[in-house]
Amino acid sequence: MKKIEAIIKPFKLEEVKEALVEAGIEGMTISEVKGYGRQQGHSELYRGAEYVVEFIPKVKIEIVVSTDEYATLAINAIKDAAHTGKIGDGKIFVSTIDSVLRVRTGETDTEAL
Repeated sequence: MKKIEAIIKPFKLEEVKEALVEAGIEGMTISEVKGYGRQQGHSELYRGAEYVVEFIPKVKIEIVVSTDEYATLAINAIKDAAHTGKIGDGKIFVSTIDSVLRVRTGETDTEAL
């Protein structure tokens, strides 16, 4: 089993969700997060005063899939849908999941997904 975590621009969330559904990926967890990488924040004007936004709003998507094939499908769907070609498009992290337990039923591993 693989866990895919993707940090993307917020306005790309709907496109990414649609791409994942098209790829047959069911279920995801979404979090609104803030951070910075190479962007290093930016300056904005508000009511005539300039201020620095150090942490940029992003969306974090978390998905757990049962096979490497589904992981590849999910990664490609996210990569294609989130791409703008501009700095700050995001990152995708993939890690191995050892075990899953569905609390309600007690099902484990792939049955719990």
